[in-house]
Amino acid sequence: MVSPPLPPGPAGGYMPAMPQDSPLNPPDLRPDIAPRAHIARSTRTGQPTIGMVSLGCPKALVDSERILTRLRAEGYAISPDYAGADAVIVNTCGFLDSAKAESLEAIGEALTENGRVIVTGCLGAEPDYITGAHPRVLAVTGPHQYERVLDAVHAAVPPSPDPFVDLLPPAGVKLTPRHYSYLKISEGCNHKCRFCIIPDMRGRLQSRPAHAIIREAEKLVAAGVRELLVISQDTSAYGVDLKHGLERGHRAHITDLVRDLGSLGAWLRLHYVYPYPHVRELIPLMAEGLVLPYLDIPFQHAHPDTLKRMARPAAAAKTLDEIASWRAICPDIALRSTFIVGFPGESEAEFQTLLDWLDEAQLDRVGCFKYENVAGARSNDLPGHLPEEVKQDRWERFMEKAQAISEAKLAAKVGRRLQVIVDEVDDEGATCRTMADAPEIDGNLFIDEGFNGLAAGDIVTVTVEEAGEYDLWGRL
Repeated sequence: MVSPPLPPGPAGGYMPAMPQDSPLNPPDLRPDIAPRAHIARSTRTGQPTIGMVSLGCPKALVDSERILTRLRAEGYAISPDYAGADAVIVNTCGFLDSAKAESLEAIGEALTENGRVIVTGCLGAEPDYITGAHPRVLAVTGPHQYERVLDAVHAAVPPSPDPFVDLLPPAGVKLTPRHYSYLKISEGCNHKCRFCIIPDMRGRLQSRPAHAIIREAEKLVAAGVRELLVISQDTSAYGVDLKHGLERGHRAHITDLVRDLGSLGAWLRLHYVYPYPHVRELIPLMAEGLVLPYLDIPFQHAHPDTLKRMARPAAAAKTLDEIASWRAICPDIALRSTFIVGFPGESEAEFQTLLDWLDEAQLDRVGCFKYENVAGARSNDLPGHLPEEVKQDRWERFMEKAQAISEAKLAAKVGRRLQVIVDEVDDEGATCRTMADAPEIDGNLFIDEGFNGLAAGDIVTVTVEEAGEYDLWGRL
């Protein structure tokens, strides 16, 4: 759902995305860690219509897809613009104050352009905050409260079911291109990191039954999805709340789940994995090709004192040993992580330890945030908050080192033959990703010649000819 055109947001810009039942038109993907707005589009007319603006992380995107799938099943069409919508749902992000500001801005724009707005998502956990800024919203619901969102839509725009047109695609409504899809395996988180309010908004860990996840994945692959991106707040903790029990022949454990999902024939990519000891069991599966050799691990920092203040496991030295053992088993493993600089009390020596650790770890893909207070976070009350100019200086130094590491690691790939998945083809070439690159957050591989006949979703082999700071160029 978008008014033409959406201006860049304060956190880095908007990225449109197509539902799986519409013509493919994927966006220009760049290595970027900023949250995105995903835009629901449809060509259906003559039915009650709903628009959707989906902000924030892939987990919120999956929530938006579920809401739209339910609405489509009830006879609602999806509007591609504000003017054509009978009401607009804004799925908000509330993780950082900057994300809250972006969400309020999106709500305000929807109210200006349409006037009938229903708010849901993480920021919906603070209804007074939203209605204080925008008292005209029709309803406010919290994260993954699908039934309450549907109730609000029914009240604002009564359904008008039509059995002749209310046909859903087998995989439901998707806001990603046809060839990849996010697969959410759990909600909530049991960690108590001082800078994070996700457990307050989304609750404790709630794992989905393994058989339900596998059935959803089977439908997605049958509908043409070539890459499954596993997401949750803590992927490696999957099944802990279910005591790793066995149900309908499937055990609720991440290793078993990966084996089952890896047998479906699609690329399988793991996000938000904490480096628990049992993660070692996943690495041989990567070496075998059952799951992509890619781990997205939120390390956040490397100095034990900083990690202790964050209330995170303080085992950075052991983590380096773990990384070395992973690479010994699977040399091509790509490691992505995010870090926070300028956390309260972070000394120059602690920050230097982080830079030294990064030198040793040689991570493939790295994102970095400057610390900021979040309403309700326990870190707000810590002593030693740093001036903004110190945080900015450390962010720049961190990113300079991370960029140099990325450039060197990509340069080492020149001359190698790699498998890539095609994301987009136009008159100028094909935009692809290697196994080391997740959509929207990592780099690309571009094919400028001999790309005729390629289509989005194709998986082909290329020879790398050139490397930049984040991207590669190659030929078939």
